[in-house]
Amino acid sequence: MLRQPLQGQGSQCRSCDGEGPRGWRSAARGPRPGDPDAGSGTVHGMTIAGALCFLLIALLLVAQAGILTHRAAKAADLSALAAADVARGLSPGIPCDVAARVAEENGAQLGECSVVAPENTSVDVTATIELPQPLPGLGPATGVSRAGPPAGEP
Repeated sequence: MLRQPLQGQGSQCRSCDGEGPRGWRSAARGPRPGDPDAGSGTVHGMTIAGALCFLLIALLLVAQAGILTHRAAKAADLSALAAADVARGLSPGIPCDVAARVAEENGAQLGECSVVAPENTSVDVTATIELPQPLPGLGPATGVSRAGPPAGEP
């Protein structure tokens, strides 16, 4: 069944300008001059993109600080183990000198080193790694460790 236009109205309605209801034609071709919302979607999109970029950079910097803290802890552990071997007489040298050398080989600096009394076979070590820019305001990444003989051994 074919539809016929209504009698007296022709093929277009009175509120149409030939391409749809009034207002659709101008909206399809862009914003009207003087429209206060013209381009606001772009501004909002750029603001959201900028905020997401800022958050991503902040997340990456925090992750980098965490990685360097783990490296400092690893250097402290290895330094304390090497120094404890020297303190027990299993390796030659001076415990804190050996700890400093092992920390440097692992990319850290020896912060503190002390042989624990009364047996003088355990060693406390603190290793540090300086954080890169722009993180130095947080202080250095630090690792602390104690090593000594196994339980039951002098």
